[in-house]
This record gives sequence, C-alpha cells and structure tokens, in this order.
Amino acid sequence: MSNGADFNDIQRRMEGAVNAFKHDLASLRTGRASSNLLDPIHVQAYGSAMPIAQVATISVPEPRMISVSVWDKSMVGAVDRAIRESNLGFNPIVDGTTLRIPLPELNEQRRKELVKIAHTYAENARVAARHVRRDGMDHLKKAQKDGDISEDDSRIQSEKVQKLTDETISTIDSLLSGKEAEIMQV
Repeated sequence: MSNGADFNDIQRRMEGAVNAFKHDLASLRTGRASSNLLDPIHVQAYGSAMPIAQVATISVPEPRMISVSVWDKSMVGAVDRAIRESNLGFNPIVDGTTLRIPLPELNEQRRKELVKIAHTYAENARVAARHVRRDGMDHLKKAQKDGDISEDDSRIQSEKVQKLTDETISTIDSLLSGKEAEIMQV
C-alpha cells in the first residue's frame, strides 16, 4: 500500500459496494413509478433471455403508471408474459404494441416488507465494505511483516483504510434512511 495504488483499489471497491447498493435500492418499489422497477425482468426473445430494456422503451407518463412500448409487434406477448411472471405484482394492460402497467397503492404491511428488504440490501453492502477493509488490513500486515513498510506507515495507512470504511458505511446508512422515508411516505 506504500505506492498508493492499493488504496485507490480499496476506494474503488468500496465505491462499487455503494453503487451496487444504489442499484438494489432503485429496483425496490416505492409509492411512485420508476422505469428501474422493470430492470430485473428478462424476456425470452429471439432464442435467449434479454433484459426488457433491450426489446422495448420504458417510460413513466404518470406517477402511478409505467408504459412499455415494444419495438417488435411479435414480442408483445412475450413481454406481457415476462412482466406477469416476474412476481412483482404487476398486471399490464396491452394496447397494441404498448403495455400500460398501473401501480396499485402500497399497503402498510407491504411497505414494512420493503423496508426490511432495504435493510437486508444495506447490511450486504456494509459487509462488502468490511470485506474490502479486511483485505486492505491483511495487505498492510503482510507488507509490514515483509519489511516493505514501517510500523508507523502501516498504522497511518490502516487509519486511512478505517476512515474510508467508516465514510462508506455512513453513506450506505444515509442512502438507506432516505429510501426508508421514501417507502413509508403515503
């Protein structure tokens, strides 16, 4: 870690944990419609499973409506089937090559379930950040044992790694509290 390249790698990996957490949160349904809600859906098209965004344009014309405009008319049935079978609780209304997906109001129990799922995603992100910290600390101990860096340098750099870990976990916690407020908002 004496050259700083490994610290950049640690920073990059921690940012990756935060970005993965953001992506997980984006796929969680709140009271508002979002095109990200359809990200996990794959459509059987042209002999393979493709993300829905590769066969259609997804838009949000109203706060409680998602519109999916399928490019190939022969794919409308497959897209409709994929959305219905996705276990997201959506029932699309087919209108030519466009599917309109109304989002029902979330009840209190479902909101609490979504908050629990968000907490699970947050804990996974925290664990990922701690794994990165552990890898960095192990690298420092090995470098110190091999005589590549001094004990003082090792201590200074391990404090930097710990500070970065604390900042990353703080970011994850603030993202979680924002998403939790968004989900619970009626």
